[in-house]
Amino acid sequence: MIPIDDYTRTRENLHAVAEQLLAGPEYRRSKTIRLAPAAGGFATVKAPELAVREDVLLLDGAPVGTLHGATIADLATAAGVEPGMPDGVYAGRTTVDPNTPLWIDTESSRILTRAYELGDAALRALAPDHTPVLWSEHFDLGIDVDEVNYGVSPGDSLIPEPYAYVGPWTPRTGDFWNQSFGAARTMRELDGADALLEFFSDGRRNATA
Repeated sequence: MIPIDDYTRTRENLHAVAEQLLAGPEYRRSKTIRLAPAAGGFATVKAPELAVREDVLLLDGAPVGTLHGATIADLATAAGVEPGMPDGVYAGRTTVDPNTPLWIDTESSRILTRAYELGDAALRALAPDHTPVLWSEHFDLGIDVDEVNYGVSPGDSLIPEPYAYVGPWTPRTGDFWNQSFGAARTMRELDGADALLEFFSDGRRNATA
């Protein structure tokens, strides 16, 4: 794991890009804030077709500009979209100023987007009839099955690195459940796609026991 300060700063900046540069324009155009994992990053699921691939913003698959050192406002202008939050959808928001240069550490970005890639594969294997959604509000990738949330978070104030979680809507008790919201394991602990799927599967069994 790279220095946690570098990772946290990168995560917060990418979260701001997801909210202000992807989900906001998508909501204004297509009335949805759903995002999805994409090759090396994440993308809108409806128009405008915007994506982040490591440190580059794409529009309709073509590079628009590099994130690091650019501002959200300038990138939005280059892409021909209006920057800003999907106002009125949820209360929380990132605090990155759209006129402040973004700071993205490439290796941190790869760690974050790799977590989404592994999570997407494991969630689809767990529940093939569910499509994982990357939600801009919390920047986590997840599904809910039978009133249980399964997903991957890039990290937050509770766990500052990528982690997988199982969150029953009704609290459960037992050794498996190690968080107030359910259960969590860092991606480093799980160490690969097979272990991630096993964790989700264990969560499903424990949630229905």
